[in-house]
Amino acid sequence: MTSPLPSSLAAAVGPVPEGVLLPLPPTFDSVEAERQYRKEQLAAGFRLFGRFGFSEGVAGHITVRDPENPQWFWVNPFGMAFGQIKASDLILVDHEGNLLHGRRPVNKAAFVIHSQVHAARPDAVAAAHSHSLHGKAFSSLGIPLAPITQDACAFFEDHAVYSDYRGVANELEEGKRIAAALGSGKAAILQNHGLLTVGESVAEAVWWFVTMERSCQAQLLAMAAGTPKLIDRETALLTRGQIGSHLAGWFQARPLWDQITASDPDLFD
Repeated sequence: MTSPLPSSLAAAVGPVPEGVLLPLPPTFDSVEAERQYRKEQLAAGFRLFGRFGFSEGVAGHITVRDPENPQWFWVNPFGMAFGQIKASDLILVDHEGNLLHGRRPVNKAAFVIHSQVHAARPDAVAAAHSHSLHGKAFSSLGIPLAPITQDACAFFEDHAVYSDYRGVANELEEGKRIAAALGSGKAAILQNHGLLTVGESVAEAVWWFVTMERSCQAQLLAMAAGTPKLIDRETALLTRGQIGSHLAGWFQARPLWDQITASDPDLFD
């Protein structure tokens, strides 16, 4: 879908001749069409996680609310490789953990964490979590991301550190504590565990995860080399406003979506 250039992207684009359009999040005429779109986006998100090497055994999950009932969410089947997931493989569960659609069980940790995040954050249409290498390495430090790069500024004063790790998330109370720590932010660093991001779309949540993982890697490299210079608070907040909005997150995921849908067309099956 294309529409006139929105003001939230105007600062990032050069002179635009009249009639030039940019892709924007689509709208839908039916719940069925929106559901299929969200499932395809979710399958593409898993393929991207697989492509980036974010898998670690059976750990990791991305969820998206069902457009008909926000108390239901679509998620990956337990034990299925990210790089093989198709839209038709996704399972549907409710906030009580009941399997409503699908042929494989849900990862209990996915239900425990995501049900509580979705319950606490009605604005969070999608949530993403995995044990990515640099994210889990950085999480062991128990510190937030510092504003040392333009990309890291997207998370400046908009993410949290959850420091109460108690083993594999098997109890709802763990999910509630994680959701409370996340608060109104776009992401949380789960100490000794990994990263968690949320968004108003699958694309946004996945993009925040990808760029947060890379920002963790950049900070680890910078700290190993010396003492990173911080971007001042005023500039960091300004930069967050430029690259950290919901629309910016959705839009920055477009190149990844174009690549994965071209290389993995079977994800639509």
